[in-house]
Amino acid sequence: MDLKLGHYNKDGIEVVDVEGEIDVYTAPRLRELLIDLVNKKNYQLVVNMEKVEFLDSTGLGVLVGGLKRVRAHDGSLDLVCTQERILKIFRITGLTKVFGIHDSVDEAITARKAEK
Repeated sequence: MDLKLGHYNKDGIEVVDVEGEIDVYTAPRLRELLIDLVNKKNYQLVVNMEKVEFLDSTGLGVLVGGLKRVRAHDGSLDLVCTQERILKIFRITGLTKVFGIHDSVDEAITARKAEK
């Protein structure tokens, strides 16, 4: 399974759609996209992981790295994830306390706008 990446802007927040597997082979592509978005002054990001089938430690590292990049600009990186096997990884690693994890893109955007 390859990794498909796409992104679009919704209500001033950049939404990154991720589909497939985020692992040691594919994670660098996601890292490049996140760096590129931050370099273009997109500091409010939502990563939609609804169609992610696998996530390893390299993928986690990329997401944490993206979070650090946007936080350096007082930004945010929220995740959309409802798949139990992926959520379990965030719970085990304690990252549920670090990332805002939502059930849908709209919920993530609404939550982010409510904090402003």
